[in-house]
Amino acid sequence: MTDTRTTVVVITHNRCPELLHTLDRLAELPEAPPVIVTDNGSTDGTAAAVARHHPGVRLLRPGRNLGAVGRNLAIRRVTTPYVAFCDDDSWWAPGSLSGAADLLDRYPAIGSVTARILVEPDGTEDPIVEELRDSPVPRPDWLPGPALGSFLAAATVLRTDAFRAAGGFHPRLWLGGEEELLAADLAANGWWLTYADQLTVHHRPSGVRDPTVRRSHGIRNTLWFTWLRRPVGPALRRTLHLARTVPRDTASLRAFAEATAALPWVLRERRVLPPEVEARLRSLEPAQRGSTARSYTG
Repeated sequence: MTDTRTTVVVITHNRCPELLHTLDRLAELPEAPPVIVTDNGSTDGTAAAVARHHPGVRLLRPGRNLGAVGRNLAIRRVTTPYVAFCDDDSWWAPGSLSGAADLLDRYPAIGSVTARILVEPDGTEDPIVEELRDSPVPRPDWLPGPALGSFLAAATVLRTDAFRAAGGFHPRLWLGGEEELLAADLAANGWWLTYADQLTVHHRPSGVRDPTVRRSHGIRNTLWFTWLRRPVGPALRRTLHLARTVPRDTASLRAFAEATAALPWVLRERRVLPPEVEARLRSLEPAQRGSTARSYTG
């Protein structure tokens, strides 16, 4: 069942055991996909361990932590029409990469396919799955699944050329909700984003993470995306909603301060989305306000 249509890209930083587990699972896939790992400046022996245990994996070592831009670096080396992302603590289920490639082959207007996420070790659905499955974004009749306003990088297959044309992940956002800006730009370029319930990614959350820093980055990046791409009215609504609902602590204050300090850059780079794409995002606002899976905690 070897399938040469999709390359898997993984970014990692100081999570050697989790990464090796993920690479073991990817090596077992019947599709036998090529795998590229960007080691974002790990100091725990990650590079040596990958070279020893998975010599067939292409390993990139930029020498510092690039965050999500490590994926951009890897995609420069991708020669397949599709690229699948997963994190160093997640992996694709057998057959799901081929299933995603089949959808992208069959529907040339789809830019990305996001899979169902099962949280290990119990195999329970991630809370975000229900929201993906019940997405309120209006969709054309031909789209084979729910239309999405964004995607989850750890569980998505994209068209390589579409990713490159949209500019990839923005270096300023680094990590934490970095997908939203890229997703909007993909949609502005005419691509549809969809969810496919028959595809599966497994996620075993790593204990090596700082949820407070990730929350701060997520709030900051949400504010940046909102003012970079949304009209003034929706941008104000989302900003006020965040101000009312995020935890009132130093991390949230830092996020708002960093977002505000970058206002000259935001105004310089601001490019409001086409009306049809903005309408999709506006349809998501009630679900975003009531979401527990998307809340900023930690």
